[in-house]
Amino acid sequence: MTDETILLEQLKSENQKEQAFKVLLNLYKERLYWHIRNIVKSHDDADDVLQNTFIKVYKNIAGFKGDSKLYSWMYRIATNESLSFLSKKAKQLQITNEELQNTTINNLASDVYFEGDHIKLKLQQAIASLPEKQQLVFNMKYFEDIKYKDMAEILETSEGALKASYHIAVKKIESYLTQD
Repeated sequence: MTDETILLEQLKSENQKEQAFKVLLNLYKERLYWHIRNIVKSHDDADDVLQNTFIKVYKNIAGFKGDSKLYSWMYRIATNESLSFLSKKAKQLQITNEELQNTTINNLASDVYFEGDHIKLKLQQAIASLPEKQQLVFNMKYFEDIKYKDMAEILETSEGALKASYHIAVKKIESYLTQD
């Protein structure tokens, strides 16, 4: 039995669920936070989405069938929660998702939690100019170093499509960064 299998059994056991969930939180909260933060950009928003992600994981762990790795399943929840959060926020502000993305990037320079210089800000602007799927793939590969096989599980698509998306994203980012 793997550690993940044991943890999963504990999560599904009523008398061990609380303790196992604390272990799960400690194992994945930082990785999931940065995954979410790469999507929503803002620290405060990332904290909110992370909390919603873990609430969903907690409520739905009993229904997890094990068709994918536990962390892939949690990353998929985190990704969906992040994208839903951005859509809701754009609707509330009555702007498009692209306009929200641009506003968020423009606000990054004044975000006290953003530890970047001009070059990192320019990279974030370049990433924001990509279509949503390319942004996800680029962030997951470049910042999180997630393997294409795992990314295919998380995003429910083929490795080939992900490799193509990443390659196109890199070309667009290079082009963006070298203009001016």
